[in-house]
Amino acid sequence: MKAENLDNVTSEYLPNAVTSIENNLILNWYPQRMVERFGRCQSLLDLGIGHGYTPHLFSKVCDRHVIVEGSQLVIDLFRKNSPDFSGEIVFSYFEDFETDERFDVIIMGFVLEHVDDPAFVLDRFRRFLKPNGRLFAAVPNAKSMNRRLGVELGKIDDIYSLNANDLALGHKRQYCRDTFRAEIENQGFRVVHEEGIYLKPLPLPVLQTLPDFEANLQAMLKVGIEFPDLCVGLLMEAELA
Repeated sequence: MKAENLDNVTSEYLPNAVTSIENNLILNWYPQRMVERFGRCQSLLDLGIGHGYTPHLFSKVCDRHVIVEGSQLVIDLFRKNSPDFSGEIVFSYFEDFETDERFDVIIMGFVLEHVDDPAFVLDRFRRFLKPNGRLFAAVPNAKSMNRRLGVELGKIDDIYSLNANDLALGHKRQYCRDTFRAEIENQGFRVVHEEGIYLKPLPLPVLQTLPDFEANLQAMLKVGIEFPDLCVGLLMEAELA
């Protein structure tokens, strides 16, 4: 997204966006899953503030927390709403970020589907990872159950096509499990763990009619861990190859 003004695609990242229910669900789930994997670390580098869910969680489990964010509008909103945040926020495009530091953990939570050249970003940030460090990355899944159903119902013409919601969020590509793993491993990483994020069987308006809606959402998150190929999102953990 280097050539773009990132402030132009922030509407879905503001409060009350139409996708807020599932954003709340997923963005409160997958970061905690990452933390359960690495526990606590000395230093953590996080790409993007996004919806603002993750900074406070990650700050609690590391001694030094650095966030790289390319939208000044997002930074200003986050600082306004989170005056107590103690981490460092660097205003920079991912492609331009430079540092002499090396980090124990690097987080790319729903980042690679947004950038112009994900291979470039992965290669660039590989140099910022300590030899025994871990990369955690999450992306939407093109082959999720709901997208597969969408193809069968004629709602989506191709499993990898970008719908209106994708475009509103600034997505530039769709990954499946195989292409996501290949993207990471082609840039000098070795994937050591994979899991699914949110096994969604039906459209949200249908799910909302269930009497135990919230309990069903939590069950879909937990069951989805073991079925990444069908989930809305994919989570992978990698180390240097």
